[in-house]
Amino acid sequence: MRLLLIGPPGAGKGTQAGILSRILGVPHISTGDLFRDHVGRRTPLGREAARFLDAGELVPDRVTTDMVRHRLGEPDAERGFLLDGFPRTVPQARALSSVLAAGGTTLDAVVELTAPEDVLVDRLLARGRPDDTEDVVRHRQRIHHRQTVPVLGHYAGTVRSVEAVGTVEVVTARILTALGLPESVSTR
Repeated sequence: MRLLLIGPPGAGKGTQAGILSRILGVPHISTGDLFRDHVGRRTPLGREAARFLDAGELVPDRVTTDMVRHRLGEPDAERGFLLDGFPRTVPQARALSSVLAAGGTTLDAVVELTAPEDVLVDRLLARGRPDDTEDVVRHRQRIHHRQTVPVLGHYAGTVRSVEAVGTVEVVTARILTALGLPESVSTR
């Protein structure tokens, strides 16, 4: 299965991605992990990304897309994958579609995790990170709404919205149901 997990900060994407990766037997591909891996190994893409990261700037779409392209070409991603954190913008979604088309595949589904903003803000503030002030957290929510919500339009017809309020297990069960998979799969 080839999935994209999308949702606002605090929706539980990373938690659900890890669980779904194990259940479905596909790699969880996170752009944050890709950046850390490439920068740590000092690959050409990592050195290029580090220049932007060190300057406090966003890594250009081309560099991020190249990292994702390389990762999707690895043997463990042949049977499927779960993307988390990419694409975040419509241009990135178009680039991903091109990468997948070149490999003769498409996404099977886009899982959108939803929750009321106040719930998300409370979750993020409860983490206790010093940079997670209410203003910063609400700003991140606005950026998500402005940049990432339009990505859902790019994937019209493949989006499955899932309420991300409840226990981790309940949300996982909702995702499996939305994907047409039996909840019993989660006991594997």
